[in-house]
Amino acid sequence: MNAFHSSWFFWAIGIAIGFPVGLIFLTELHHTLVRRNSRVARQVGLLRNYLLPLVALLLLLVKASQIPAGEVPVRLLTTVFGFLVLVLMLSGLNATVFEGAPEESWRARMPAIFLDVARFALIGVGLVVILSYIWGVRVGGLFTALGVTSVVIGLMLQNSVGQIVSGLFMLFEQPFRINEWLDTGTVRGRVVEVNWRAVHIDTGSGMRVTPNSVLATTAFTNLSRPPGTHKLAITTTFAAADAPDRVCATLSRVALGLPQLRSDSVPRSVPAGGGEYRTSFGLSSPADDGAAKSTFLRWIWYAARREGLHLDNCDDDYSTPERVEKALRTVVAPALRLNADEQRSLHSCAQLVRYGADETVEYAGQVPRGMTFLVAGRVQLTAMADDGSIVPISTLVEGSFLGLTALTRQPNMASAYALEEVTALEIDREHIEHLVMREPLLLQNFGHILEERQSKVRQARRGERVG
Repeated sequence: MNAFHSSWFFWAIGIAIGFPVGLIFLTELHHTLVRRNSRVARQVGLLRNYLLPLVALLLLLVKASQIPAGEVPVRLLTTVFGFLVLVLMLSGLNATVFEGAPEESWRARMPAIFLDVARFALIGVGLVVILSYIWGVRVGGLFTALGVTSVVIGLMLQNSVGQIVSGLFMLFEQPFRINEWLDTGTVRGRVVEVNWRAVHIDTGSGMRVTPNSVLATTAFTNLSRPPGTHKLAITTTFAAADAPDRVCATLSRVALGLPQLRSDSVPRSVPAGGGEYRTSFGLSSPADDGAAKSTFLRWIWYAARREGLHLDNCDDDYSTPERVEKALRTVVAPALRLNADEQRSLHSCAQLVRYGADETVEYAGQVPRGMTFLVAGRVQLTAMADDGSIVPISTLVEGSFLGLTALTRQPNMASAYALEEVTALEIDREHIEHLVMREPLLLQNFGHILEERQSKVRQARRGERVG
């Protein structure tokens, strides 16, 4: 009967019932979180496997067995319990606040160095509480000793400490963030990591580690701020005899077709003197600089030769009479049913041109100046659906032709771009009309082909499958 009046009895009963119930509850909760791939599943597992048994053991020793809390075994167990609570708090804070944070939120933009400082501060407070309340250490004397020690260590490691302090001051100002692009004068690249000592910059050809003290004392450019203002400028050289307005129009037109071009950017080309021209256009990110520059220089090589311009003061002698005669005989004559005399009449008005891979051959909404016959390479016809997506229509190969709407003076309903380097023979509208009007069957065949292509475009715009 005396047991019912003793506190240890109720503690023992409570531990005997509460521990299994708590263990079952946490086990079910852990399994549920694991099935849902929750970020806090690991913390619940820590609570079930370590903290709950340790709490039950401490209560059993102190409350049920009535062992004094000042005994060394109890203090050791309490210290372990305090460390486990610290680990749970640190991992739980990271899992609930920072892991899986939205990319544009302040949690995702928080530099890792600030998280390290917060962790160290939390660990320091936890250690002070453990030493003070469990082991009875006089914290004031400990702080004094730590202060003297920190001064000595600071003098010994003043360069390293200076870099840490410089990094902290710089990051408090936040002149850049992770994934933004920097140009320090000696290095240009994307920030991938910021730690206590240095900033890690991915240059595309390697990782450049720049000390915080260097960035804190030198000027650098953040290419990602303000967003949407990054531009690329490319300089090209043409012959002095080339008309400047024509050169600028060609450069701007080529830049307008770049896939890396920012949607709200309008390319601008201006003469820079000495036969040089500077073309500038906006990009979404400095990461697109290399691809945009290489594509622009490749496309302008083809465009300059098609327009009769002299890029780098070079002439183009590709469209020779022999090549034109062969293209007329092998490609144009079968398509237009031309005899030998008609082929010879086109020698002076036909021109061989080339397009680079992925370059636009014809634009939707454009009225062609003539017909284009494919001599080599493939061209993809595409249309824009009502939802804004690009839908492929058909692929044209050697012997096919473009520009049928030149005969009807109608704008193209589809765009066409080169899948690879394309060689084509261009013939102006008036010369094509003169030949086609004498062949009613050929004109009727062209009408059927044009109607078929326009039908496929209409199907694509409605989102129907194009056969």
